[in-house]
Amino acid sequence: MNISAVLLAGGESRRMGKDKATVLFRGKPLWQIQIDLLRKLEPAEIFVSARTDPSWRPDDVQFVADDPPSRGPLSGIAASLAQMHTAHLLAFAIDMPFMSQTYLRYLYNQIEATVGVLPKIDNRAEPLAAIYPREAIVDFRSALAGADFSLQTLVCDLIEAGKLREIPVTEQEKKLFLNVNELSDLQSTEIRRAL
Repeated sequence: MNISAVLLAGGESRRMGKDKATVLFRGKPLWQIQIDLLRKLEPAEIFVSARTDPSWRPDDVQFVADDPPSRGPLSGIAASLAQMHTAHLLAFAIDMPFMSQTYLRYLYNQIEATVGVLPKIDNRAEPLAAIYPREAIVDFRSALAGADFSLQTLVCDLIEAGKLREIPVTEQEKKLFLNVNELSDLQSTEIRRAL
């Protein structure tokens, strides 16, 4: 796929109590599950965005530092858009272990030259499994220079500007977006059902 991809791993994992990236899920650390998934897509380049270069980062994955002060995923996506060499960036959260290669390829097939795609679950956007066009860098920089660091606000602006197109998530696809924020999530009924 002629896009770049960034694995967003810069969260503080406060609710998890330890680095979310290293939590084992089905016998593998989350970072490995997500990097393996991104590799299957064969993007032009893969980044990992975090506050500091993670010890688990594979050699073929480039580290992208959040420009201080870090504003979470907003900073990571902005830094990756600034470094990428393609027209689009797949931004992908480390804590969505149920996401599939098929669905990410489906999203890729919906992009246009200067327009990315944003999955929408009911009335809420899912900006951490979305594809952004290079042109969005201006909007990300503007958001970082302002006072509102909400990705929800930013993606609404990008939709209004015609840089993102919403893709409704079906009832069946919702399970792909389940995330793991706490150790108890690994045992929850919802997670077990999605297995």
